[in-house]
Amino acid sequence: MSVEKIGNRTASVALDCRAEQGKHFINAAWHPSSGGQRIEVRSPADGGVIGAIARGTADDIDLAVAAADLAFNGEWGAFSATQRGRLLLALSDRILQDVERLAWIEAADTGKPISLARNDIRILARYFEYYGGAADKIGGHVIPFEQGYSVVSVREPHGVTAHIIPWNYPAQMLGRSVAPALAMGNAAVVKPAEDACLTSLEIAILASEVGFPAGVFNVVTGYGEEAGAALSAHPGIRYISFTGSPQVGTLVQQAAAANYVPTALELGGKSPQLVFADADLERAADSVVKGITQNAGQTCSAGSRVLVERTIFDRFLALLAKRFLALRVGIPLDDPDVGPLINATQKERVLQAMNQAQEEGIPIVARTELSPSLPEAGHFVAPTVFGPVDHDHSLAQDEIFGPVLVAIPFENEEDAIAIANGTDFGLVASVWTCNGDRQARLSKRIRCGQFFINCYGAGGGVELPFGGSGKSGHGREKGWVALEELSTIKTVVHFHG
Repeated sequence: MSVEKIGNRTASVALDCRAEQGKHFINAAWHPSSGGQRIEVRSPADGGVIGAIARGTADDIDLAVAAADLAFNGEWGAFSATQRGRLLLALSDRILQDVERLAWIEAADTGKPISLARNDIRILARYFEYYGGAADKIGGHVIPFEQGYSVVSVREPHGVTAHIIPWNYPAQMLGRSVAPALAMGNAAVVKPAEDACLTSLEIAILASEVGFPAGVFNVVTGYGEEAGAALSAHPGIRYISFTGSPQVGTLVQQAAAANYVPTALELGGKSPQLVFADADLERAADSVVKGITQNAGQTCSAGSRVLVERTIFDRFLALLAKRFLALRVGIPLDDPDVGPLINATQKERVLQAMNQAQEEGIPIVARTELSPSLPEAGHFVAPTVFGPVDHDHSLAQDEIFGPVLVAIPFENEEDAIAIANGTDFGLVASVWTCNGDRQARLSKRIRCGQFFINCYGAGGGVELPFGGSGKSGHGREKGWVALEELSTIKTVVHFHG
């Protein structure tokens, strides 16, 4: 990769990529696209070309699924659960040995601050560690039945599983989806988002080097409407994990339904943080800011709505404003608080929502100042707090997927619950209060897949089941439940008299 100069500094560093440019990783070998086309990989920080990936086709998907099926019904299928677990643990160790190199690749590809990229790579390793340790510990059940029968239920892998990975946390999401699949004995075909493929290809190399058989871990790159659509509709796929937009999630689910394939869909959110007057406001303010600015707000579980009790609304917004004005926006190399958005399309989408809100007279509480030294071709957006915002406004209803926080006042507990539940999403929520009874009531009444009390998020949270309801999707990933999602139950009935 060429190094782009900014004055006497650089927007990125030379990447030590081992993946072959413009090729898929299928059956433990490099394959150019069957269509012969490539897609340029551009840095979100400065727009410079940092590599090329293959533009996958349906033929490439066919090749990958066939390789995975051969491995599943052959060498990989003969592995014991203990053997699978040891390989996952070996891959975890190998990733940890390579954190710095992988982190720079992840940072350059996504634009995220280097410290966040390092953390993502460590969490990726943790997924393989967690599921490597769990591989030989999930069993079946003996079922009491009629006299003369012995009945057991056993868990078996689905077969070839599809993993459509988003661009916001490509390394983490790969671990979250692929590690439990391999632990249960499935063979995987991964289609990362065209905007962020590089770490997926690098991890496939490492998996092969630590001993995963050929065909177990395949990566096909390309556009969602081409390679992704072909993977979703492929008759050889037995399970699909998809993280992305609700609109594409609908298409994936429709394609899966034609083949009677189960899916896990994580489709985003409009997650609320509820702040009551008795809360530790300084701690809450720190958490609210981090919850919306981490990864430049490009997080499905971003706390994009802050609901504040009216009696402290102005006071709390002043705390938020102070913190937003102190944020640093910059390139990955400088390890800022906030990096660029992933691409020009996403930047335009976020700015359009912000501009529309301003045109409609919604007040801006605070906006971080962007440095004039930032690369002009970078996709930077100033973190902004709007408020007060009516809870029915599009700014408070639509997932913007940028560093945009919406502040909404509420009158009392019932009002707060109604507003919190007043969107089509249901992914994550939190409450900030010292009232234990209120904590318990809200944890039951707010619709979401994860609920936090006096905190928000849990780092990687590898052990914690994750997923949503409504427009946020269905199914659960992470934690022990992912092993159950990525396997199926067979009941064995033995009549012996």
